[in-house]
Amino acid sequence: MNDEHSTAQPSSNIQGGVREPSLAALRDPGCWPIAKVQWQPAYRVVPTRLPAITLFDRVASASDFDTLYALEAITNDRLRTEVGEIDLVPPEERRFGPGYGPIMAALTHLNPAGSRFSPGTFGVFYCARDARTAIAETRYHTALFLSATHEPPMRQPMRLYTVIAQGNVLDLRDQRDTLAPTILHPHDYTFGQALGTAARHAGHAGIAYPSVRDPHGECLAAFRTTLLRQCHHAAYLEYNWNGSRIDVVFELTQVG
Repeated sequence: MNDEHSTAQPSSNIQGGVREPSLAALRDPGCWPIAKVQWQPAYRVVPTRLPAITLFDRVASASDFDTLYALEAITNDRLRTEVGEIDLVPPEERRFGPGYGPIMAALTHLNPAGSRFSPGTFGVFYCARDARTAIAETRYHTALFLSATHEPPMRQPMRLYTVIAQGNVLDLRDQRDTLAPTILHPHDYTFGQALGTAARHAGHAGIAYPSVRDPHGECLAAFRTTLLRQCHHAAYLEYNWNGSRIDVVFELTQVG
């Protein structure tokens, strides 16, 4: 299904005949167009060390969650780890039932190192329009981690999810070339984190943007559960780390 794009364009300067967004536009969500994404499905890849079924999947309502959490969380370290920082998601945006566990987990667990659109103070659900793009993004970040920790050759187990992503978001997808030095910089997330923080604070549900690791891909950074539903396991993957890079990605098939 095609997305509906708005016609608004960010403020820009013209330098040497090349149209570039102004520095103010890079940080101001009001300077970017809005578009409706309708990805049915989108794809997300995570390490299999994260729980496949969480408390958010197992309960049917907010009252059930509150009751169970109040009874168990005081003494159950695993449950507290599983739920994460629940206060990061406003009560009216918390979702429960099958298919919501991976969504809530992404928004309640912080990455202290930050990510492209978060400095590490709030969670983001990252997904891609195609499985190929989701794999390319996580292949890069997994290799970066394994290299930094000097891991020997190994296979890293991963899990592929499908999810329905639908709603209005800031749309950067037509700005791949102009944003490459800033918001879409391959390593420096300073500008992206500033825009993500401002967009979330202003109430925007997410940002659609060109994939940095797949030149033909599109990604979504979702800040709010209102964009997402029906996140379900699709496949088990293994990333083959040869000691210096991930050279092969395997999809595992059960034969018995």
